[in-house]
Amino acid sequence: MLMPLPATLRRLVAEYTALLAEESPDGTHAAASPSQRLRDLAYTLCVSTGTSEITDALDTARVYLARTAVAPVAGSAGREMPRGAGAEFEPGSDGYPSADHIASAPR
Repeated sequence: MLMPLPATLRRLVAEYTALLAEESPDGTHAAASPSQRLRDLAYTLCVSTGTSEITDALDTARVYLARTAVAPVAGSAGREMPRGAGAEFEPGSDGYPSADHIASAPR
């Protein structure tokens, strides 16, 4: 199954949990009258994680994000790259190799 970029998924989870905290003071996943934005975020998280319930989507997203956490690469001078990424690529601002580096990589 295709999964969104970790940064995108992290943003969706953060936005959903922040909005839920605003709309549901008791912290449950059942706001009395959820806003359209909260419903949209729940739907997007479910579609993005291949689940049908928001609690499952959040659990799946958190597991996926934990597995794709960035780890320092030796010689990266403090910069971080995702695990498994080739050390020959310089990370862009998002931590992933830029399209220019990928296109110019020897094959």
